[in-house]
Amino acid sequence: MMLPDIFLYNNITERCFVENFYLGNDVSKGYGDFIMLDQEKKTAIKHFQLYDNAKGHYLLEQRLIDFCSEHPGCKIVAGVESTGGYENNWYETLCDLQDRINIEVARINPIGTHHSGKASLVRVVTDKNAAKTIAEYLINYKEKLSFNKPGKYSSLKRQWKFVRMLAKHRTQLYNQLEKNLYIANPELLRYVKYGYPKWLLKVLMQYPTAKELSGARTTTLSAIPYVTEKRATALIERAKLSVASATDKAMANLIITLIQEIIRLSKSIDKQSKIIADDCNLEELEILKSFKGIGDYSAIGLLIYIGSIENFENTKKLSSFSGVHPIWKQSGDGTFGMHMSKKGNKEIRALLYNVVFSAIQSNPLIKEIYHRHVSKGKNKTSAMGACMSKVLRIIYGMLKHKEKFNPEKDRKNSTKSIVNGAVKKLSLSLPVDYDAPLSNRQFRKRKQQEMSQNEITSFNTGSVSHCSDKSLPEKM
Repeated sequence: MMLPDIFLYNNITERCFVENFYLGNDVSKGYGDFIMLDQEKKTAIKHFQLYDNAKGHYLLEQRLIDFCSEHPGCKIVAGVESTGGYENNWYETLCDLQDRINIEVARINPIGTHHSGKASLVRVVTDKNAAKTIAEYLINYKEKLSFNKPGKYSSLKRQWKFVRMLAKHRTQLYNQLEKNLYIANPELLRYVKYGYPKWLLKVLMQYPTAKELSGARTTTLSAIPYVTEKRATALIERAKLSVASATDKAMANLIITLIQEIIRLSKSIDKQSKIIADDCNLEELEILKSFKGIGDYSAIGLLIYIGSIENFENTKKLSSFSGVHPIWKQSGDGTFGMHMSKKGNKEIRALLYNVVFSAIQSNPLIKEIYHRHVSKGKNKTSAMGACMSKVLRIIYGMLKHKEKFNPEKDRKNSTKSIVNGAVKKLSLSLPVDYDAPLSNRQFRKRKQQEMSQNEITSFNTGSVSHCSDKSLPEKM
């Protein structure tokens, strides 16, 4: 007996249909919370906790394998919330399961799940609810996530963060040293406005307080490199007239200990930085360093935090990820201005700030853009923010096309994008409706947009039929 085509079609459809289940994993130090939901956000596996050890990972594997056996042909979409590295063990375990079951894994940005929980009106914050929020986030925003992508430069990133931690600790020690110098030898603070020179640290190692420095000999002090006889004499004379209030041995010992720790940290930072530089023999680094203003340090940092440029569809995605995209707030007649969002990766912004600070002096293109914004009335901070956004777009283009920096090509692309952007912006504005109850401010604004649109239209068509009489040239 032959079956109707409709029955054959339905059977094929049923066989091809893959049922998706969503596994949410909220990671804590030492354990993880899990929950499984179906497409309708109904519980498929109730909430359970597992320790982050061999037994816990084995139980997770067995539970997921058994679940797939009970649901043949199903697919598990797993989400692990990023928690500064604590999620790595769970992430790798789930990725290893891809050889045995149909599963795909993604790292989830905690900011996204936080706002998703707020939108779902979650009032009680628990590990169980957090895992459920992650699973619901997978259902709602699956198309925006990247699955089964290992962290690029992950080991290099850990080294980089270690160096940043050492540098941060050294800065704290410098701040503590400055506070102690203020009461032990305040006259020396005039030399640390732009950092602590090495000769000053050596002077403080031998004469940590004003009392000890006032009794020093000029010949002994001038034996320190970069301390001339004239400078040695001035240091001693100022120490004799010092208003220092702390001259005891305890303060002297504290200053010496701080300097010793600063020197030790500086050596560790230099050593680790050299290791990172030696491990980074990558083509992308040479491409980034072709831009004047980007050195070894900045190039490595940008490459580590940006990761694979293929993860970003366009420059807007990268700008949002870095938090340098502008935000414009306007509601009704109120306009509140434009400013940098600062909602993305703060490390990239810190590196871009240093790059722009250097590029303003060494890169003609960025120098020109900076002064153009300043001449328009922007303050220097806003102008630097605009340059940061520009440099990030240049970085995206260089990494995307694997080309070194070409200023002429960038100028050409910038001119083209400005013209296209102006036409597109004006074409989206509504025509003025005299019957609409608009405010005077909105009426003037829309009228001005309409006139500008007419000018562009007449320029593109080569006619002047849409222009006002005032825009026509006078007859000779």
